[in-house]
Amino acid sequence: MGGEPHRLARWLSGATGIRTTRPGARPRTTPVPAHAQPGEPEGLGAAPVDPEARLPAGMAVVRVVRGRHTSGREAFGFSARCEGVAPLPYTTGPTQLRPAAVGLGNARAGEAPSEILRAIRRWSGNQRGLADWINRARAEHGTDLHVLIWDDTGYELPWETLWLPAEPDRGLAGGLLGALVVMSRWTTLHEVHRDLPHAPGDCEGRVLGYYHRGMHHDITAFRPYSHQPHLKMSGFLDALDRQTAERTGLVYMACHGTYDERISALSLAEVTWAELDERAMAVLGRDQALVCLNACHSARFVENDGGGEEALRGFAELFLRKGAAGIIVTAGEVGDLAARALVSRLVQEVMARPRQPVSQALRAFRARAVDDFGPLSDIPRARHDDGEVDREGQKRVLRLLHSFMFQYYGHPHTTLLLTHRPTDEAERGAP
Repeated sequence: MGGEPHRLARWLSGATGIRTTRPGARPRTTPVPAHAQPGEPEGLGAAPVDPEARLPAGMAVVRVVRGRHTSGREAFGFSARCEGVAPLPYTTGPTQLRPAAVGLGNARAGEAPSEILRAIRRWSGNQRGLADWINRARAEHGTDLHVLIWDDTGYELPWETLWLPAEPDRGLAGGLLGALVVMSRWTTLHEVHRDLPHAPGDCEGRVLGYYHRGMHHDITAFRPYSHQPHLKMSGFLDALDRQTAERTGLVYMACHGTYDERISALSLAEVTWAELDERAMAVLGRDQALVCLNACHSARFVENDGGGEEALRGFAELFLRKGAAGIIVTAGEVGDLAARALVSRLVQEVMARPRQPVSQALRAFRARAVDDFGPLSDIPRARHDDGEVDREGQKRVLRLLHSFMFQYYGHPHTTLLLTHRPTDEAERGAP
């Protein structure tokens, strides 16, 4: 099997380190431009889109932008389109204010997990117009539907957990969007003028990996494959800049991540966003590999007004702009033990259906997490009748929230194939 491309069975490894937000971090208060009018969507950098461009069959695009309510408070609005479904015009209103309490990054911020899930359910009820439109798209395209949410708000809106109502007359089950529908995300890419990902990526080749202190165990997940692991960031970045004859299918980083409202506080393994942005990353530009950041907070964005630009910056935007075909990131903080259990389940989904796109594996993974949780109508109370915290119930909710933290940016049909290393090397367990 040496040199033969093979679908990756373990594109996420079995553990993560504890990755924490920067001490003293506080919720972002985004200034609203003075020119914004009540209910008017706000621009945030260049987003060259032809609204009349034909979408791929079965793709629904939901565009989410900032707005401003008549009260002056920050808000958002959305529009949506899909072949065969009447478009959803731009919609905003008093129930679409910036919802600071529903972001999955709050899951370890002291709030009871059950309260976060209940807040998300209430928030979802306020987006009924969008939920009903998605159901119309589900009825039109069935299992061929894939939803791409292009969100440039930076508000950490939990789209994977948007509650969709059941419609028995159409044969549509209710539940959480990310468990019912194949979905992905997108963000505006600055400077390169790239539009929506209209073609899926075919990520094929070796693994190029970086493993931070205490996370070397992730290397074992890729032992059967052609793999270039690095334990020092300098060597990894040099390899990412250097093109070789062998193609790269996956760029994998297992490390700590930090988050704050200042872009200088965004880091992976103590390397800042700006330091990473300086690198050419020629491997991504040539091979259009899939990137997986096994690091907490790696999905979060910062508004870089401190740098004198009206642009959202984050690791997803950075790696996609450098040429990645797609990227898997984490919306918040997941501790060591929880991440091991969750990622192991996700790996099993890929192993069970080796021909499916990455986004489909994530949907199946989330669906299994919902099955384990039980009826979504039965959210545990925070406390028992005796006033004691329902620890088991809260852990059960937290496991569900963690399962929906994994976000994928890219085309919903992008796939990943890794090249097997020679059998004798795999048997020796060469790193």
